[in-house]
Amino acid sequence: MAGGLALRGAGRALLPGRALPAAPGPCPRRGCGEVAALRAMGFSQEQARRLLALQPRLGPEHREAAAAQLLLLGLSTEAALALLERSPALLRLPTERLRERAEELRRLGLDGGRLLRAVSRCPQLFHVPRKRLEAAVRLLRERCLFTAEQLREVLGTCPTVLLEEPRTLHHQFQYAYFRMGVQQKEMVKARLFQMPFAELRNRHVFLERRGLYETPHKGQTQTSNPKLKDILQLPEKDFLASLAHSTPEEYEVFKKLLAREDEEKEEEDVDALHTEDSDDLDSDESKTARE
Repeated sequence: MAGGLALRGAGRALLPGRALPAAPGPCPRRGCGEVAALRAMGFSQEQARRLLALQPRLGPEHREAAAAQLLLLGLSTEAALALLERSPALLRLPTERLRERAEELRRLGLDGGRLLRAVSRCPQLFHVPRKRLEAAVRLLRERCLFTAEQLREVLGTCPTVLLEEPRTLHHQFQYAYFRMGVQQKEMVKARLFQMPFAELRNRHVFLERRGLYETPHKGQTQTSNPKLKDILQLPEKDFLASLAHSTPEEYEVFKKLLAREDEEKEEEDVDALHTEDSDDLDSDESKTARE
């Protein structure tokens, strides 16, 4: 009788459309333990799932340590996750490296909200060599003569300056200071370093050649020039309409002509260098012949 019941039960289980119940399986550390650890840190189930998808072969201890360090900086769970999604390589950095770099940035004046905004916009700050950071800061303070407060403002609004080669930063500063006659205070207010140098020069020279910008004479403090903030921060359409009083078509033609001028100047400089080398060689040969 029992055997018949067993057979009848088996028959029902094998009827078409009836599925066998899933056998309970083990709960692996990666599937449960790591999610639980991330949940305990404040991440939601969905956030934990997204975090686990980053660097899937990475050990859980590295992932949890990196996430915890970013939370200690003051980032929210969503901000920390977004930062790691933009730069998954942060998960492989030693926790001590993350902590030391955060302290270095704080010593530069990036504290509180400035630090959070800087690392959120520019996660590469955790990777750049310390010497590069120090060189950029030294240039801005000693050669560009920004005050300590101005430097904090520059780093807070444009943290990518810490990734730039010092000579690139210096060239852009010198152009604004000498060619455009702009002082440090106005540079900081206008966020000079947020715009690539090529576009800054395009806009300035375009205004200059249209008679709408004049380089101030030494000692001159009052000018009718447009404010640097407007030149830099206005969208191109508004820059052309309200400052340059021109059209996009004219601006595009101008940029092509300016690029051609730069190419011709480079060729002339190369030719002049070759001529100078040739003259030096002829002079040496003549001297040798006389001897």
